[in-house]
Amino acid sequence: MNQSIKEKAVSFLKLVASGKVLEAYQSYVGPEFSHHNPYFPGDAESLMLAMEENATKNPQKIFDVKLAIQDGDKVAVHSHVKQNPNDLGVAVVHIFRFQDDQIVELWDIGQAISEDSPNQNGMF
Repeated sequence: MNQSIKEKAVSFLKLVASGKVLEAYQSYVGPEFSHHNPYFPGDAESLMLAMEENATKNPQKIFDVKLAIQDGDKVAVHSHVKQNPNDLGVAVVHIFRFQDDQIVELWDIGQAISEDSPNQNGMF
């Protein structure tokens, strides 16, 4: 059975979080990939190297998908990312655009989880 693009987006993120960054890129990223994080150049290789470095520094990373939504060729994944078990983590939204069943564009937005937020509803 073929994976939906929503399943592909989640699989990509899970592979990256588990340290299998090269496998994630080889399996899911298209040749025309671009990235919109202002802290990195917008090409696939720069982001892949940063993801590999992060995976090496944080081998106990925890990645928990809370919600994944598909609309046409776009997928949004809301997740809780912790660099290690003691980290409060970050609420992250990754937005993917697919073309020919491959990821060709990626946006990511993160918000640190506060220890003393006044909001009783939490981040998730």
